[in-house]
Amino acid sequence: MTILSVRHLTSYRYARPVELCEHRMMLRPRDGHDQRLVESALVIEPRPTRIRWLYDAFDNCVALATFAGSTTSLSVESRFTVERTEDEQPGGEIDPRAQTYPFAYLPEELPDVSRSIERLWGDPGGDLDRWAAQFVTAGGATRTSHLLMTMTYAIKEGFAYERREEAGVQPPWLTLDRRKGSCRDFAALMMEAARALGIAARFVSGYIHDPGVDDGPARLGGGATHAWVQVYLPGAGWLEFDPTNGLIGGRDLIRVAVARVPAQAAPLTGAYYGSRDDELGMDVSVEVTQRK
Repeated sequence: MTILSVRHLTSYRYARPVELCEHRMMLRPRDGHDQRLVESALVIEPRPTRIRWLYDAFDNCVALATFAGSTTSLSVESRFTVERTEDEQPGGEIDPRAQTYPFAYLPEELPDVSRSIERLWGDPGGDLDRWAAQFVTAGGATRTSHLLMTMTYAIKEGFAYERREEAGVQPPWLTLDRRKGSCRDFAALMMEAARALGIAARFVSGYIHDPGVDDGPARLGGGATHAWVQVYLPGAGWLEFDPTNGLIGGRDLIRVAVARVPAQAAPLTGAYYGSRDDELGMDVSVEVTQRK
């Protein structure tokens, strides 16, 4: 078991007093058999007049903050501690019918996973389809676990990581063309490639802990929010793959939100009444530490 603490601070500055609209925050981690929330705190300045909590369609915990008056700054600080347990079998116990690709979801499964098979981006030149097809053995059977593992490592080894400050996700065809991207770009690429093969996949937003050089190679994506992908396999459920770091499962990943579309997993969204020039900038800092 590993105990990890996260401090995520987002700060905005404004040139003149502005009125804040409602802000949506997805910063509280998900509970599960391998991840247990120990404690959490959310500190917002200026203090909201109301914070309303809810669960969205994916069972993510969402906070909605309402403000009154005007301000020249906004800071949102999330602090929490989780217990992370590493799965002894990160590949899961896959149902025999899904151990070999191609496989079919059962009629009772299909309504629940079908939206996670639908493609999000166009593939005008067919580049993504061709890239995904290379992981399937031509004219023979392919082990599903090997297919997904190979795809994960292919992104890790064949693409250059870059930290991008601009919002949003690159279309997968652009990531293929550039051969580089951020963790969210790589997650979107693998998610869309799995969907191109008819496999249900979804986007995951959270954090990654870098245990340091003594425990292996440094983890990419630290110091900010991180993104990876979950794939649904019958018998095993939703399995985690981090193509940025070549990880399958792992206790160093801290899940906060899962979504069918990357934009649905944004950690913080909101607006203000004023002009575009009023915003002077945004600063984000993330610290993930292990409790000794």
